[in-house]
Amino acid sequence: MKVLLTGANGYIGRRLKQTLLNEDVSLRLLVRNPKSLDPDLNAEIVQGDTFDMDSLERALEGIDVAYYLIHSLQQKNYKELDKQSAQNFLDAAIKKGVKRIIYLGGLGIKEHASEHLLSRIETGEILSSRPDKIETIWIRAGVIIGSGSASFEIIRHLTEKLPVMVTPKWVSTLAQPIGVDDVIAYLNAAKDLNINKNLVVDIGSEKMTYKEMMLGCAHALGLRRWIIPLPVLSINLSSYWLNLFTPVPYTVARSLIEGLSSEVVVQNENAKKYFSQIQPIRFDEAVKKAIKEMEENQVYSRWSDAGGVGDRWEMQHKGDPSSAVLMDRQVVDLNGIPKETIYRTFCAIGGKEGWLGYHWLWEIRGWIDKMIGGAGLNRGRRDSCHLRIGESVDFWRVEDLIPNERLLLYAQMKVPGKAWLEFKIKGDELVQTAYFYPRGLFGRLYWYVLTPVHYLVFRTMIRSILKKAQNDEQTK
Repeated sequence: MKVLLTGANGYIGRRLKQTLLNEDVSLRLLVRNPKSLDPDLNAEIVQGDTFDMDSLERALEGIDVAYYLIHSLQQKNYKELDKQSAQNFLDAAIKKGVKRIIYLGGLGIKEHASEHLLSRIETGEILSSRPDKIETIWIRAGVIIGSGSASFEIIRHLTEKLPVMVTPKWVSTLAQPIGVDDVIAYLNAAKDLNINKNLVVDIGSEKMTYKEMMLGCAHALGLRRWIIPLPVLSINLSSYWLNLFTPVPYTVARSLIEGLSSEVVVQNENAKKYFSQIQPIRFDEAVKKAIKEMEENQVYSRWSDAGGVGDRWEMQHKGDPSSAVLMDRQVVDLNGIPKETIYRTFCAIGGKEGWLGYHWLWEIRGWIDKMIGGAGLNRGRRDSCHLRIGESVDFWRVEDLIPNERLLLYAQMKVPGKAWLEFKIKGDELVQTAYFYPRGLFGRLYWYVLTPVHYLVFRTMIRSILKKAQNDEQTK
């Protein structure tokens, strides 16, 4: 069987990719940036996306089963992008003779769905619209519980940070959560299902309210929490509330909050009928497993991995910020410290390790970013030691990574322009460069006003990296 996986760097896609690599299939991946994949991956790679028909058709050539795990939630015009992407994928799949599309969407009833849920439903309808030409298995899940999932991170952060929660009335809405491993099991099994028709499969474990989920998470964490629902909190207030206390930025929080007013429960019995071999674990078991993975630093993927489609300027200059017009460059001699140790040290910044100097300034910048709807610092990082291209580090995204040579971070904080932070080992020197491409006059004013702060912060940072690397060498 020849299988195409899209969204291979996303939260679900990254986990499904590992499962498919252990299956008896010929796996092909469609990705925008091949450098984000392991170099020794046993899969064929096609560079492109669903908005480039040439690359899409190359990816679908000779494919039997194609997984569609794409969405554009973090983009402002995600509804239009989702529709166009799904239609392109369907048209190309039919043209290339693909036998089956497998799509993961969300639970919900169209008449009562939020904009976000409606977009996911419309995507499924588009992919299922040509049963005379191609089969589509549409798997629908609600709240996915697993280490690194957006749903679980929201629930965990609220539970850990707020002993008493004054919440909107949506905490009484019913949902059917499901563990991420069970989602992967359904998606994997769907490729082998022996049917000759379209199929919608709703999956989930027990019915629960969001209040019960938060209290269940508190119990698993050994915490006591009190939840007081109020009917007066608006969607905007609730979204800012989530943005402030969880790693989820305002735009994502708002889309999720709008969906929480609608029940997301199973509407059919097709999971039991066609996948009787899969028995979803209970909510409390999924939570305990997620917590254990986090404690053991075994978070395999996160919701913020490999964000949505970038704008044209970013895509044209990806991995090369040299066209930025403003910069702060700091250079230090390695003083005989092995470049492997230097590389390991600057790849450990962010998260609990912090930014090596003037931590209080970074905290203020993270707080300001949260206040204006950005990511802030509390996304942290997936792993305290290792990085990979496409994942988040606080309010940065890893844009390029060359072992023992280079780390390039792209700013996802709210700034009037585009910004990068690069660490590069050149000969016997460590070169640290902050690049900035300003947007208009305000962008330039922003950079020049902060120039003294940048000088202090970045000069301290590079010296701290060298000092920490030197200490690590001496304690070996």
